[in-house]
Amino acid sequence: MTHIGIVGTGAWGTTLGILLARAGHKTVLWSRTESRAKELAGARINDRSVPGIEFPDSMSVTASLDESFADSELVIVVVPSITIRENIRSIADALPTGSSVVCATKGIEISTGKRMSQVISEELPRFDIERIGVLSGPNLAPEIAHGKVATATVAFPTDSVGESVQTLLSSDMFRVYRSEDVTGVELGGALKNVIAIGAGFIDGAGLGDNAKAAFVTRGLHEITRLGVAMGASPDTFAGLSGMGDLVATCYSTLSRNYRLGVGISSGKDLESVLADLGQTAEGVPTTRATVRLARELGIEMPIATATYTVLFEGVSPTDAIRDLMVRTLQPEVR
Repeated sequence: MTHIGIVGTGAWGTTLGILLARAGHKTVLWSRTESRAKELAGARINDRSVPGIEFPDSMSVTASLDESFADSELVIVVVPSITIRENIRSIADALPTGSSVVCATKGIEISTGKRMSQVISEELPRFDIERIGVLSGPNLAPEIAHGKVATATVAFPTDSVGESVQTLLSSDMFRVYRSEDVTGVELGGALKNVIAIGAGFIDGAGLGDNAKAAFVTRGLHEITRLGVAMGASPDTFAGLSGMGDLVATCYSTLSRNYRLGVGISSGKDLESVLADLGQTAEGVPTTRATVRLARELGIEMPIATATYTVLFEGVSPTDAIRDLMVRTLQPEVR
């Protein structure tokens, strides 16, 4: 039985803990607060994030760093992107340097424009960078927690490490592929949230399926262009962590970023919609980081910029789409 330590007690962290415990591993969720750890450990259910799903016997929750990580062969980081640096600093001294670290957080650090695995690497200087990877794909937590099959991609700089983690994470309910394109897999998972918010705008405003299909397709084009400029392989964005995750997030009502877009189209302000969601919507900070990165790298991203103007500049979804329609005509591929 492999010991897997999980940083975070949100929906995806809890779901991964349940999934891997069902597959026969010992999973330990680490909570930053003793009160939350005791609450979850006593209830044996996370009704706030994964309602109705009881924890398997081999899954536990604790605020103890030693119980969570001392014996861990694999550490999975699943906390909001805006807190990831702080969380890694909190656990850094407790992690065995021989373990592998997988980041399942999908976001970009606003202040630096760095990917989450880069942030982790900076905060774990004792670790071999070859043992720090990422997990991404079309992974809507409620479906997986309820036992529906899903797939994902795990990426590490070295294929041998990726293969060992792929084996640990895979089961008959969760098929994991592997890649060495850490940058591409990570960016696909982060940037699709920006597009998903816009897809929610379109559905919420009743702009139609044609508009949404165009928005999502051109959004994938933008994601790929930015990713390639940052060193990723273009092929990665046609895979599970690119197109796969984008489709799931833009078309499912289980997606909190999509629901955020729908909520804003109803006339509510951003803070009100976030409060209604009650969960992190990574697309909000990632939109800020994406537009900033695009400007710094000289990459034109009108789709992402349109989402930005609605979120932060008070532009209506209808006006943002209209502005996209009257842009200068150009070739589809350039």
